[in-house]
Amino acid sequence: MQGLHLTADLYGCGCDTSLLIDADRLAGLCRRAVEDAGLTIVDEKYFTFPDYEGEPGGVTGAVLLAESHLALHTWPERGGVTLDVYVCNFSTDNSGKAEGLLDALIVAFAPREQQTNRILRGGNDPASDIRDGELLLESLSPHAAYGLRVNRRLETIRSPYQLVEVFETPQFGRLFRLDGCYMTSEGDEFFYHEPMVHPAAIAHGAPASALVIGGGDGGSSEELLKHASMRRVLMAELDPVVIEVARKHLSEVHHDVFDDPRLEVRIGDAWDLVASIDETFDLIVLDLTDPDTPAERLYTGEFFAGLKRILAPGGAISLHIGSPIYRPDVVTRLVGLLREHFRLVRPMGTYVPLYGSYWGFAVASDEIDPLAIEPAEVERRIEAQGLHSLSYYNGDTHRALFALPNYFRRIVS
Repeated sequence: MQGLHLTADLYGCGCDTSLLIDADRLAGLCRRAVEDAGLTIVDEKYFTFPDYEGEPGGVTGAVLLAESHLALHTWPERGGVTLDVYVCNFSTDNSGKAEGLLDALIVAFAPREQQTNRILRGGNDPASDIRDGELLLESLSPHAAYGLRVNRRLETIRSPYQLVEVFETPQFGRLFRLDGCYMTSEGDEFFYHEPMVHPAAIAHGAPASALVIGGGDGGSSEELLKHASMRRVLMAELDPVVIEVARKHLSEVHHDVFDDPRLEVRIGDAWDLVASIDETFDLIVLDLTDPDTPAERLYTGEFFAGLKRILAPGGAISLHIGSPIYRPDVVTRLVGLLREHFRLVRPMGTYVPLYGSYWGFAVASDEIDPLAIEPAEVERRIEAQGLHSLSYYNGDTHRALFALPNYFRRIVS
């Protein structure tokens, strides 16, 4: 059987102290977390240790699950907790439920520091599962997943909107995740942010204003503000926790863009902002989570019509449209919706290492055609805009982004 064993050592927990010394309250937390994760309680037992040298004793708890177990122990004198979750996955894969349970408990204890491990057990090669670091897997489709090893968790916060996590990885440095999905990393962010921004910006020629919808990690705004012509970027981010976490952990992604006076951040729902704003923009960048997340209504024809209303003459919008390999249905639908509202829609694609896949983007406009620009002219505009610190984008890659494989052509034709 392919069992999954998760452990976590939590330090400096910022939760209410009673959660570390009150067995009844701890049991209530565990029951709720187990039920919310979709796992099944068979039995449970908690033991409170006696006070020692004037300090309250900790609590040891064990929850017997139909799928296996949850065990934990608290050290109130040092604000510490150890967690142990195991699911055997004998008849069905409960890995996602186990990870959800662990994440919920980590959020509840609010540790200042944490160390986690993810151990796959019972595979064909047991030795291959014994490596340093937790293996994080993200589902690409119901039939495929992609994973990275991480050294440690730096942040785990349950905001009112989503689970926000930051990890340290040996491959890409700091990695940012939302609701279990990879968003960006220090080591590969340019594979995503540069194609998201520069093909549309260079096709425009001299953009002076831009609206970024989402993009709370700051990467897209930082790329926009590299352009010498750019005078104003407005970022509409729903979740202030994302910006707080980015400021704290992701400076190598945004390079302190939040301190640039040309950037204005507005916290709130982008749907409401687009409906009410009377300003227009040369560029609009949709740097959102995937279309099958709570951001879904920002990928609709109604929202695209709202964006067209606030797009300046000669302007363009840019967005990612998902993986044409793993979600061709989503890619086809989004390109179709864009074509209902914009005269020129140019899908493009490149491999994004963090996403483990060839990834789709698109530029949409009534006037700008990025395919009409030759590589030499792209290079001239790059020089004119002072774009001297790019890692991906140049005249040749501009053209290559729009050189679609036949498979991709067919699903967007």
